[in-house]
Amino acid sequence: MKQRRIGKGSKQVMSFSVIGVMNALVDIGALNLLMLLFPTDDRIQLIMYNTISYVLAIINSYFWNAKLTFPSKAIHDKKQVLLFLVQAIIALGISNLVFYGALLIFEWITLPRYIERNISKGLAMFLSSASSFFMMKHLVFPRTKPKQKEQ
Repeated sequence: MKQRRIGKGSKQVMSFSVIGVMNALVDIGALNLLMLLFPTDDRIQLIMYNTISYVLAIINSYFWNAKLTFPSKAIHDKKQVLLFLVQAIIALGISNLVFYGALLIFEWITLPRYIERNISKGLAMFLSSASSFFMMKHLVFPRTKPKQKEQ
């Protein structure tokens, strides 16, 4: 029985990881497009770009994780959608804090701004994605106990 749970957990991690790559492409792509179209050195505007790109990725994440990673637990009721939004807001906070913190650290290191911002984004994505997985697995799409048969 434990082997089955381990196998299922591995499939969830693998599926979540593949979807994470898709989310990363959406996230980084949107951030870089915004920086290309509207260049800025203003950190607040960069945080707004990070927020916009993150929201696009999180919409993509909900759609694919509900369909592929946690399909048997995705019921799309108000409670589940609200819990998903709560975890998304927490993960967005983590993303923005890490992104901003990394930008501050890069003030001490001389690299091209484009590279600094993308490394900052990568760190933010990694930490927010890890927290998001655990919140989705245990909060949004928790394992439900099988119903006991009445005798």
